[in-house]
Formats: sequence, structure tokens, C-alpha cells
Amino acid sequence: MRAYQDIAADFEFLEDWEDRYRYIIELGKELPNLPEEDHTEENRVHGCVSQVWLKVIPEGSGPGAKLHFLADSDAIIVKGLIYILLSMVEGKTAREIMDMDIAGQLERLGLQEHLTQQRANGLASMIERLKREARKVAEGG
Repeated sequence: MRAYQDIAADFEFLEDWEDRYRYIIELGKELPNLPEEDHTEENRVHGCVSQVWLKVIPEGSGPGAKLHFLADSDAIIVKGLIYILLSMVEGKTAREIMDMDIAGQLERLGLQEHLTQQRANGLASMIERLKREARKVAEGG
């Protein structure tokens, strides 16, 4: 998976939003597959117009547990947005994710003003789910 800093640098290089959308789609095609058996209601992210599934694989428990993620969507642009989100949190500890300003980091990319309201709400739901999963692992749940 590409590092978030590299993705952000690529976004700065791409001035045209059509090029940025194509780049998001390219990232979506690189998102590792979530096995079909993990496309469950338990893994479903609610609040997204598209179907989105997120599976958390903790390495350890408590605030210092490293978290790994698998995710999928039925919409390629959403898969690209998921890729960007996961590039920020993959392999981080539960505490690091809980303390991270994910939305603030996304602002650097200027996504919010170029996404439909429904996509922006879905992105917020994904961020909320990542934080909730990190909190659950941190608390030993």
C-alpha cells in the first residue's frame, strides 16, 4: 500500500480534478480484495450510499495493538477513497488511530469540496467506523 504522504504529494502534483479522480480510481483498483465471505452485515459500514465493508484484524489488544484492515466497496471511486483512508491507518496502533485527525489530513487533499454530499457523508461514516474499531480494540473489546 502506498504511504499517505506519497498520495498527498501526488495530489499536489495533479492540478486538474479530473486527473485527481482518475488517480483515486487507480488507487481503488489497487485496493487488496476483501474475501466474499467477509462481505457480511457485521463488516458493513452504515451511512454510505455505496456498499462498503471494513474488516479489522488486530495484532494484540489494548491501546498498543497494531491494527490491520481489509475493505471493499461496490463503487470504484469509493474503493479509491477507502485506499486513501487505509493508507493513513494501516499498521498503526489503536491509540494512534484514536488520536489521529483523519478528517484534517483529508482536508489537505481538498476532497470535501469535490465530493457529492452523499460521498462526503459516506467518507465521514468510514472515518467514524475506523475510530470506533480502534476504540473497541483499545478497550479490549
